[in-house]
Formats: sequence, structure tokens, C-alpha cells
Amino acid sequence: MKVFISADIEGTAGITAWDEAKKGNPEYAEFREYMTDELVAACEGAKAAGATEVFVKDAHSTARNLNLSRLPEYVRIMRGWSGHPDMMMFGIDSSFSAALYTGYHNKAGTDTNPLAHTLTGTVSRLLINGEVASEFTINALCAARYGVPSAFLSGDAGMCEDAKAIVAGIGTVATSEGFGPATSSLSPRASVEAIRNGVEAALSGDLSKCLPRLAKDFELIVEYTTPTEAFRGSWYPGMEHMAPRKLRYRSNDFFEIQRAIRFIV
Repeated sequence: MKVFISADIEGTAGITAWDEAKKGNPEYAEFREYMTDELVAACEGAKAAGATEVFVKDAHSTARNLNLSRLPEYVRIMRGWSGHPDMMMFGIDSSFSAALYTGYHNKAGTDTNPLAHTLTGTVSRLLINGEVASEFTINALCAARYGVPSAFLSGDAGMCEDAKAIVAGIGTVATSEGFGPATSSLSPRASVEAIRNGVEAALSGDLSKCLPRLAKDFELIVEYTTPTEAFRGSWYPGMEHMAPRKLRYRSNDFFEIQRAIRFIV
């Protein structure tokens, strides 16, 4: 079994403020280790379930966050941003048995995580076929393009509930819950244990229930925080400038939706 893991940080147990998630800040070093701990726990859970290969995409900010000395010997890691439209899923292909997601956060505009956002701070809402989408929405549909089921996600409680609405069979571990700018969180040790056990259980289950259906046609709507960003993105081929802060793009190929997101967000 070959497993793909996309690792973010804002849904890691304990993270409450942006200073803890940004490279260069004094607090970042501590929370980088918690991010790594959770990712390693997911790798160990995958190994226990029978994975022979684990491929990790460091998918937060610079994409150079994980402490590499902590990774098991059976892990291969993708660092940095290639510019490919698969973005947080770059490196995935049809050879993988399952995709996992650690440290994930809810979408822009939600209150289940103080750091909730969608890709960048310039996006107020991103909708796919009328539904407000998170980064997980985009990434689970990206995995589905390759026929890869999304088996497990750890992150804030709101993100876990949204993930279950998108992928009925997905296993989740809620690491934290937001209360305005505050969080109630598992301890890092408890989160690591829950993730390790949760991944093993998820990969030992029926993965066919973890593959979301791809629609025949897609409509992407991006609402920005400022009209400046919308004007800039409006020059993408086929893009409709619906309103001062709103763009729309349509395609029957989800890769084209990903490509548009890559260049306008």
C-alpha cells in the first residue's frame, strides 16, 4: 500500500495565533515540532496498517516546515512549491492507495479555528458548484481526479465535520475547537496518539467509501476581500468578472478549475 500525506499546520493541536505558524517568529519553532509530531504519527499509523511507502507533501506556507531528521526511513518528502496546479497535493498520482491530511483548518469565514482561511488572506469565500469550499475540498477533489480516496484528516473540529460532509467514509481526529481568538485543544501527546490510531483504523477500513464523486461540470466562484485582487484575476482566459470583488470560471474538467485557482488566488 502506498500512502500520500498532505501536511498543514494551522489545524495542529494547540495552535492559536499566527505567530505560532509563521517561520521566523520565536513561537514557530515549538509548533513546527508539533506539526512534525502529528505527521510522524500519521506515518506510523499508515505503516501499522500495511503501508510500504509514504509520500509527504509539506503543504504549509514556505512548504519547508517539517523537521526532516524526525521522519521515518520509509518516507519520501516533497518540499517547496513547484508551481503545479495540484499545489498542496503535488506528487500524488494514481499509484497511491489513499490520501491523508494532517494539521488542516477550516475555510475562510468560519469560526471553528482562529486561523481559518482558504489558500490566502485575499480570499473571502471560494465556492465550487455553489458550496463554500475549504482547502480540503479542493485537495480531496484533486485526489479523486487520480482515483485516490481521502481516508483520514486531522484538524479543527469544524474542519472534521466539513470533511465528513464531503467524504462520507473519512476518518477524522478533532485536535482543537475555536472560540473567537481562543482554542480548546487536545494536548500534543493526546493528539499524536489519536492520529496514529485513527490513521491505522481508517486505512484498515473500506476505502471505497472515501472517494468523492466528481461532477460532470464545475463552476468556480472566488470572492475577494478587495476589488484589486478580482481585477487582477479577471484577465485569466475564460474568467468572468461578475462584480467588483467576484470572479467566476466554468469547466467540465476539475484540473482546469485547479489551474484557474493556481493563477488567480
